[in-house]
Amino acid sequence: MDISGKLSLHLPITTGEGKNGTWQKSGFVVETSNEKYPKKVCFTTWGDTIAQSQVFQAGEEVKVSFDVESREYQGKWYSDIKAWKVERNVGGTANAAPAAPQNFPKNNTSETPASSGTSESFNVTQDDDLPF
Repeated sequence: MDISGKLSLHLPITTGEGKNGTWQKSGFVVETSNEKYPKKVCFTTWGDTIAQSQVFQAGEEVKVSFDVESREYQGKWYSDIKAWKVERNVGGTANAAPAAPQNFPKNNTSETPASSGTSESFNVTQDDDLPF
């Protein structure tokens, strides 16, 4: 997956020891810019990818290729957005992956008074593909 936006913040580099040796982890925050409501996304970088993200300054337009991964630990789930490629956004387009079209369902509401006159009945038809 890809996303583009303005680099907002670099997170500090953390190191540790694991069963495979020493590791380094860092991160950065990108704010999307083509949407009506911009979103901030925090990416994690590991190893060589840290250097890729560190060459950019806050305020620069970047394009980030990433993977989303979730894992379970002691009954709780944790998600991680791992950046595997960071590059300058040459075209200036804010999102490489187009967002889903904003087709909102139509609500056809017709009010019909109930025979008792104290409550109202509503007939609502909605084309909705949401799972909940």
